Order: sequence, then structure tokens, then C-alpha cells
Amino acid sequence: MNLIKRELEDYRILLRNIPSLVISLFIVSVIMMNLLANKELFSTQYLALDCGFVLSWISFLCMDMICKRFGPKPAAKVSILAMVINLAACGVFKLMSLSPGMWGEFYSTGSMDVNNALNATIGGSWFVVLGSSLAMVCAAVCNSAINQGIAKRLNFGGYKAFAVRSFVSTGLAQFVDNFVFATVVSLHFFGWSWTQVFFCSLTGAVMELLCEVIFSPMGYRVSQQWEEEKVGEQYLRYSQAMNA
Repeated sequence: MNLIKRELEDYRILLRNIPSLVISLFIVSVIMMNLLANKELFSTQYLALDCGFVLSWISFLCMDMICKRFGPKPAAKVSILAMVINLAACGVFKLMSLSPGMWGEFYSTGSMDVNNALNATIGGSWFVVLGSSLAMVCAAVCNSAINQGIAKRLNFGGYKAFAVRSFVSTGLAQFVDNFVFATVVSLHFFGWSWTQVFFCSLTGAVMELLCEVIFSPMGYRVSQQWEEEKVGEQYLRYSQAMNA
């Protein structure tokens, strides 16, 4: 009971200290990428990608920023929070898909098949929700642990250190994310082959990493501004006191 109270207090202080815009971007990107994961971007014999990869780099950049300022455990905790909210959003989508009303496209096309297809897509499937949630937890733990592990071994700082930490941890964690999701969902329900699962995971990780490479200077400047403005000092002091 004391452990639960302590963790809830830790969450309360943490969420008060991390800038709300970052948490909002994190959660919105998670919800959107899991919804877009219902659609393939393209599929070939050796490669297949879903549309979710277009946004997945945002959540990893947010994790890297949080990890740099607050540490790996807070980054993982925010990821778990985002996953819980995503599950709640999926629940709302499912309930609304079961409502008797019609989607706007039904009135545009007059087709009940279109309406049913939208209900099925927005309502989601249990295997998509399960796969995305499991993949996110595994990737978040992997990203935070690798990021912090590399940080402890670097003997230089600045953007170079941030880039090394972010690029390595994001590349590996993105592969884990894609591989877990593709194994749980795409392999068994979308008919992908193991070759597609592996190359999709690898290629998706590379593409998502390239997106983060482009935007990482912005993430570094934001995290530096947090340090200069002493954002999160209350949580850092609390965390140090708890670990003393």
C-alpha cells in the first residue's frame, strides 16, 4: 500500500513538472499512430509498412527529451500513462462504433458497407490494441534503459551526447516496437511473412530514426531550455530525496 501511494505521489509531481505540451504531443502521437496502424502504407514481398510509422518518431523524441532532463524511469512512466490513455481512447472508439448512428460518409455514398467499414476501423480490433500496447511498453523500457545506459558511459556532452543517446536508443527501440507489433498483429492477422516482419521492423526503424535525426536538434534545444529555466526542479529534488 505504501508503495502504491509513493508511486501515485511520484506520478502526481512528475506530471506537474513536465511541460504539458510535451505530454500532449506524446499522448496524441500514440493515439494517432495506433489508429493509423490499421492501414498499410505499402506492401511488397519483402517489405511492408503501416501508416503509423509516420508519427511514431514523435513519441520517441518526446521520450528522449524527458529522459535527458528527468531520467529513464519518468520517461517510462509517461509512456505507460500514454498507453493507458490510448487504451481508454480505444474503448471510447469501440463504444461509439457500436452506436446506431451513421458516419458522414454513409450520407455521401449511401453505402452501408462504407459505414460498417468505418465502424470496424474506428472501433478497432482487440489484436491491434493488444499488439500496439505490448509493443509500446517493450519499446519504452528499451528506449529509456539504453538511453540512460549510454549516457553513463559518455565522456562528452552537448548536442553530440544527446544525439548519440537518442539515435542509438531510438533506432533499437523502434525496431523492438515494430517487431513486437508485427509479430503479434501483422504476422497472424494481416498475413505477413516472417521476411516481411523482419524487414518491415528494420526499414520502419530506419525511416523513423531518420525523422528523429531531422528534428532532434529542436528536441535538444528544448531540453536545454528546460535545464536553463530549471524546469522540473521540484520533481528532481523529490526523486533525489526518495532515493537517498
